[in-house]
Amino acid sequence: MEVPILKQGDYLIASIQSALSDSDLVQLRDALVEKVGRFRSRGVIVDVTVLDVMDSFSTRILRDLAHMIRLRGARTVIVGVQPEVAFTMVQLGLRLEGIATALDLEEGLAYLDETGEKES
Repeated sequence: MEVPILKQGDYLIASIQSALSDSDLVQLRDALVEKVGRFRSRGVIVDVTVLDVMDSFSTRILRDLAHMIRLRGARTVIVGVQPEVAFTMVQLGLRLEGIATALDLEEGLAYLDETGEKES
């Protein structure tokens, strides 16, 4: 299933609509990394609100995605991690080190705006 990627000003927003297979996650990663360059985006928001499970593979893909996007000159924010998912991730030792997270899309946009102003 392809994840829609919306362009909002200098940012890209990928809103996951349903559970994704491993190949869907890889496809999302590759598409976002490519579009950051094509649109010269300064930030990417990945909305995972609908996900009720994040396993080690999905966590690793999100971590890799954020690092690849940083190498392309943009920032990444993961938004919408559900409380149960966060609890399970901590229990399993799954971490998103060095990756910004926010409660929802609105806070994710505010974070990107704020950090963008500090870099200017």
